[in-house]
Amino acid sequence: MKTWLLLLTLLLVACAAAFGWQLLAADPGAVSIRYGDWHIDTTLVFAVIALLILWGLLGWVSRLLRWPLRAWTQRRQRRGRERIASGLTALAEGDHRRALRELERASHHAELRAPAMLATARAAHARGEDERAQTALDDAAKDAPAAALALRARFLLEHGKADEALVLLKPQAASKNLSPAGWRQLAEAALLCGDHEASMQALDALSRSDAHAPEALAALRVRVLTAALADAPDAEHLNQLWAGLPRTQRSAPEAIAAYAKRAAALGQVLAAMDEIESALRKRWSDRLIRVYGELGEAHADTRVQRAEGWLGAQPQSPELLLALGRLCTQSKLWGKAREYLERGLVFAPNAALWEALGDCCAAQDTPADAAICYRNALRIARGEATQALAEPSRAPLDTRASIREERSEHGVPRLAAPGEH
Repeated sequence: MKTWLLLLTLLLVACAAAFGWQLLAADPGAVSIRYGDWHIDTTLVFAVIALLILWGLLGWVSRLLRWPLRAWTQRRQRRGRERIASGLTALAEGDHRRALRELERASHHAELRAPAMLATARAAHARGEDERAQTALDDAAKDAPAAALALRARFLLEHGKADEALVLLKPQAASKNLSPAGWRQLAEAALLCGDHEASMQALDALSRSDAHAPEALAALRVRVLTAALADAPDAEHLNQLWAGLPRTQRSAPEAIAAYAKRAAALGQVLAAMDEIESALRKRWSDRLIRVYGELGEAHADTRVQRAEGWLGAQPQSPELLLALGRLCTQSKLWGKAREYLERGLVFAPNAALWEALGDCCAAQDTPADAAICYRNALRIARGEATQALAEPSRAPLDTRASIREERSEHGVPRLAAPGEH
């Protein structure tokens, strides 16, 4: 198809040239130029050709005259790019003195002034030269105000001045003039200051900008939601906030855990239990089952029964065994509490299990064993070896109930003993 179009175009050009040549051959036209004693008579065709040649010569002469200036400009631009590249490399390497020197030179180029000043502020801040950093940010704000504002807020946050960063960013947030980095700094500052409304606003703006990776945005959202739920002043505000969240956010284990803890602290243990149990029916979460055992002593007997129902599906979960041990301790079921906690120590000898076992021993009025358990919790935290409980002729703990059927990648059933995990 392209070949036919090319041939058709060439044919049209040839026809136009032949037709034009016939017209010019019949009447080439005449041009007469008079200026003082000068008098030039020629044909129109020659005059057009002469004008084209003259125009080409003038263009060539103009480029020739401008060549030194163009060469100097190109060299200056190349030197500017080399200097800012060297400055940014030195900044990444931590050589802030050399970075400041190279960036100062690069800032003399108008097109590089804003990025050079922003990088200068970062280098000066890293060296502890706060006054120089602020001066560089003032210069950068003339060409890149949003970037300078975000960087200024970041410096305030690094100095622990979240309240000042929040005051700095809020006016621009109200007018929607913040960059994605500015919205991120606003979310961090509001989170530290407990201004959850501002942090939620910043999160919504970040979601619309699509400037952050989904994983990073999700992690920040979990932090904001967790803080907002944990700081709810009363049950009414807590329930309003929880009901107003989208279903996707309410399904996050971290958010459910924060809601359940705060609800239990405000006396709504049944609501906390309901949220955790509903979530565990959909998907198992060690985080949520641990929180389930930390909701206080209210309805502990009911929670023991429901948690024991989950043992069939999760017999090797140390968090479930920890929760059961704590709940049985609260229900004064000392024997069952000790059994669950010791079984959990078989699978995961961690500090939380030793501490819970210490609480159980203290409640049973066995202070010697409680002291050993508490010491073991501290030793595990320090990475040291633990000490066995001083009990006479204890039989080995029977963990056969904790063995479950597992299948290989080929679907062949196999028994996995606790020691294999």
